[in-house]
Amino acid sequence: MRIVLIRHGRPAIATNPRTSHHGFRSYIDDYEAAGLDPASAPPEELQDLVKELSAIHTSDRPRSTGSAKALAPNAELIADPLFAEAPLASPRIPLLRLKVPAWAVMARILWHAGYHPEIEDYRKAKHRAAEAADILMTRAGEEGATALVAHGYFNLMIGRELRRRGFRRTGSHRVTYWNAVIYELP
Repeated sequence: MRIVLIRHGRPAIATNPRTSHHGFRSYIDDYEAAGLDPASAPPEELQDLVKELSAIHTSDRPRSTGSAKALAPNAELIADPLFAEAPLASPRIPLLRLKVPAWAVMARILWHAGYHPEIEDYRKAKHRAAEAADILMTRAGEEGATALVAHGYFNLMIGRELRRRGFRRTGSHRVTYWNAVIYELP
C-alpha cells in the first residue's frame, strides 16, 4: 500500500513581499484564493510517479486543484475541504514589517502555542489529519496506491499520522513546491 503526499505547485501570487500584520491578514486570504502559477509545471519524475493512478485526492483550494490537474490531467480529481491547509492567523504586532515567510513561521509557532483566534486549533487539525489518513488508506487499500495534492504543513500532519500507523516514509517534507513524500506499509 502506497500513499504519495504532494505539495501544490507555486501559486499565482507573490510569495515574498514585505508587509505589516494587517497586510499579512489580507495576504492569507489572497493566498487561499490564488490558483496555480501557469509557469509552475510539475516535474517529470513526479508525473511518472502518479501516471498510473485513476484518481487523485486534492484539497478544494484552487492552487491544489490546479496543481492536481497539471500533474495528472487524465485522473479523476477528488476535491475535499478536509485536505485544506492547517490555518494561520496573523499575529497582531504593530509597527513590524516582515516578509511573508517570516510572518508565516511566526504565525505557525503561535498557532502551536495556542494562538488561534477564529480559526481551527491544533487539536482539531490533528483530528482532521487522522480523518484524512483514513480516507487515503481506504483508497490505497482498494487501489494499491493513491496520491494527495494538498499543502505542506497539513501533508506533514497526515504523514505523522501515517507513520504512527506503521507506514515507512521515503523523502522528507520540505517547504518547496511540488515536494513529494511517499509512505508505504512494509
